[in-house]
Formats: sequence, C-alpha cells, structure tokens
Amino acid sequence: MAWKGMALAALLAVAGCGGQRTGPTLGAAALREPVSCVPYARARSGVDLRGDAWQWWEAAAGRYPRGHRPQPGSILVLQRSGRLRDGHLSVVTRLISSREILVDHANWASGAAKGRITTGQRVQDVSAANDWSLVRVWYPPVNDYGATAYPATGFVHGGTVLAGG
Repeated sequence: MAWKGMALAALLAVAGCGGQRTGPTLGAAALREPVSCVPYARARSGVDLRGDAWQWWEAAAGRYPRGHRPQPGSILVLQRSGRLRDGHLSVVTRLISSREILVDHANWASGAAKGRITTGQRVQDVSAANDWSLVRVWYPPVNDYGATAYPATGFVHGGTVLAGG
C-alpha cells in the first residue's frame, strides 16, 4: 500500500489547477505540501488530461465521456470565474441524492488550508434546471453550504476513484 501513496505523491508533483505551474516537491512529503486540483484529480481518477482545470471539459471531447449527471469517479469541472481564475476540478466519490454529491479535491480552501486535500466534501446542485450547471460547496466554518454559487461545465466520466484520498 505504501507504493500507492508514493505513486500518488509523484503524480501530484506535476502541476497545479493551472496546468503550467510547478507543483509540490517529489516524495512522500508531497502529500503534506501544497497540492493543486489538476494533478490531484488526475491521480485520483485516472483521467489523463492536461491543461488548466477549466480546459478539461473541451480536452475530454472525443477522449472521455462527458455529461451533466455525476457518477463516482467522474471529475466535476468548474468554470473560470473571478474567484476561480483557473477553474477547479473535484473527484466525485459518492452520490447522496440527485442534487448532492461528495467530492475529494485539492486546493479548494484558503488561508492556512490553501493547497491541502479535502475529502468527503459536500457539493450541491443549485441550478434551476437540475443540470449541475451551478453548484455550491460545503463551508465548514458555518457548518452549511457557502453563499457563493460556482458555474460548472459538467462531469468528465471514465475515471475510477483510486486510493490515496
């Protein structure tokens, strides 16, 4: 099992939420150092795409199935916005209901938790059409969903949730 952790650490060292940035150092310590969402999503899902997080939707065309319904192992692709300059990726780990999922992701929090891995975080579909085009993310300090709604492009399917949360 230790080799899985080391392999994940090596994969996480490749890039950040912005695909062109340098990631954390190699080795087991990488899991304790800041990690960005792109290499984390790639390592956890097995979906082998490159580029900034927001680019994954188009990059998946013709390579991986895409859709607007979550599945375990799928990658939720959040669009670029004023708050998410490079977009964001999360790995779906569990379906709770038609409008709520659990995800694992990296580099979502701010402050001292910036660059850290978060597992089992709730995400809620708040889109009018129930198509996951607008989501809110659980905000632990208030023990509820955050006030900000983030535009989502959809889900890139084809991945499997790999060990290493």
